[in-house]
Amino acid sequence: MSRIVFDIETLGFPLESFDLESQTYLMRFADSEEKIEDLKKNLNLHALTAQVLCIALYNPDTQRGKVFFQSNTKEEYYNDDNTCHYSSGTEEEILKNFWTVIPKYDQFITFNGRSFDCPFLLLRSAKLGIQTSRNLMPYRYDADIHCDLLEQLTFYQATRRFSLDFYSKSFGITSPKAKGITGLDMKKLFDEKRFKDIAEYCYGDVLATAELYKRWHAYLNFR
Repeated sequence: MSRIVFDIETLGFPLESFDLESQTYLMRFADSEEKIEDLKKNLNLHALTAQVLCIALYNPDTQRGKVFFQSNTKEEYYNDDNTCHYSSGTEEEILKNFWTVIPKYDQFITFNGRSFDCPFLLLRSAKLGIQTSRNLMPYRYDADIHCDLLEQLTFYQATRRFSLDFYSKSFGITSPKAKGITGLDMKKLFDEKRFKDIAEYCYGDVLATAELYKRWHAYLNFR
């Protein structure tokens, strides 16, 4: 079975970029400054209010990766050990590249992908008029197609959910947060044009996810 791990990074659009009617709709429950700030931070969670900054993919069998990321200049390069190819482009180009790659694999592996990455990519592509090439929301309980590690490690939410960072540390895996960057830093990094830092952080997430998959597959995969 051919397998691919993927992860995305997103960034919400400024609240002020939406028309007044849409702003009123989005803010209808934000009745305090604190709730307004929370609303602004959470815009990055939804395909209709955010954009894709980066998609990282990693093949656990060949141990090679590919990262598509936004940048204000066209860039292509490899990491230091030549195991990952980085390629920049527009959001539309990132998505088109993803839909070219993903059908080549029998199984795709994510962390919280069913609740976030997969519906986000499907809806965002539809909004931008980009043709999708695969159903990323197959039957929930068939991990042979989509192995969402958050669902597997919580036994389909029968137990508590933890972050990728917490699972990584608990299993002795190098956390992608070890370099001091988190998903909350995307706006700052993007505004500062630190596009490579975003790309490398996203790739760190897929490497951690791939290591976590190895533990799940070795000890908790009962099929």
